[in-house]
Amino acid sequence: MTAPIRNVTIKDVAAAAGVSKGAVSIAFNQKPGLSDATRERIFAAARELGWAPNSSARSLSRRTTDTIGLALCRPARLLGLEPFYMEFISGIESVLAEHSCSLLLRLVSSLDEEIALQQTWWRERQIGGSVLVDFHQDDPRIEPLSRLGLPAVAVGHPDLTGGLPSVWTDDATAMTEAVRYLAALGHRRIARVGGPADLGHSAIREEAFQSTLRGLGLDTDLHLNTGFADEEGARATRSLLLRPDRPTAIVYDNDIMAVAGLGVAAEMGVAVPDDLSLLAWDDSQLCRLTHPTLSAMSHDVHSFGAQVTRVLFDIIAGNPAKPGPVPTPSLTPRGSTAPPRAS
Repeated sequence: MTAPIRNVTIKDVAAAAGVSKGAVSIAFNQKPGLSDATRERIFAAARELGWAPNSSARSLSRRTTDTIGLALCRPARLLGLEPFYMEFISGIESVLAEHSCSLLLRLVSSLDEEIALQQTWWRERQIGGSVLVDFHQDDPRIEPLSRLGLPAVAVGHPDLTGGLPSVWTDDATAMTEAVRYLAALGHRRIARVGGPADLGHSAIREEAFQSTLRGLGLDTDLHLNTGFADEEGARATRSLLLRPDRPTAIVYDNDIMAVAGLGVAAEMGVAVPDDLSLLAWDDSQLCRLTHPTLSAMSHDVHSFGAQVTRVLFDIIAGNPAKPGPVPTPSLTPRGSTAPPRAS
């Protein structure tokens, strides 16, 4: 006759973790008094035994939960206006729907706040893994989140992500194509309005921008780094167009800034594309609604988000993951680029 299966108790968890029952209670109630190592040892023992103090026991006994996390360090207003993240999140959601899972999205004000948030999410078993975005050079998230054992996919070039599984776009190759295209049209004063200089992908684009100009024998001094908001793009454009050696072409790091730049050109009586060519990054519906329509470096952002999420699910499930680059952004010429007017 088969012996009845005994319910696992808090005493069993304490014994497996080598702590008291009180320590188990402290850990699960998120009270101070335990080291991080002890707290994680308790959670690991609970997961191994399939125990929790409430109905979350079922998710603790599995390697995954029905939620993945995404923290974004940017203002809420900008997120609502930025087509890139709306498309990226829609790609994430398309894969989550296949798995009957949900996205836990949080806006944070700093990377330190994100680190603390990711640690809380993982230790409280609120998520099964996370998507990490907007990597900086020497990003402070890499070491603590790697040590935590959080299943994660880094959206960024491997040079930036410290060995985390990465999915990325080849921004250097795309920027080289953008600059060479404008130079082939005849532009000799090409400017760039980039995102924050400490963002890894901004630095990669800037290096490719500068090196391509140098290779073509062109001026490398026409560049400004700013935020991603429309007013910042407008301010940068105005500054460039007030220069005595003003550019005849500008490459922007996103579509919002490019649209704002188009408005500034009209305000200052600079004809697009006769006197000034504009090229946006991350093609979106915005680029097709302006007059003239905006040329852009286009890529399938929805598919990008979907691929990131598929890789994360493979990692969570312990399957062989396939990180790597997604298709490189390609040039979509429209009405905002043309040969410069003969002087």
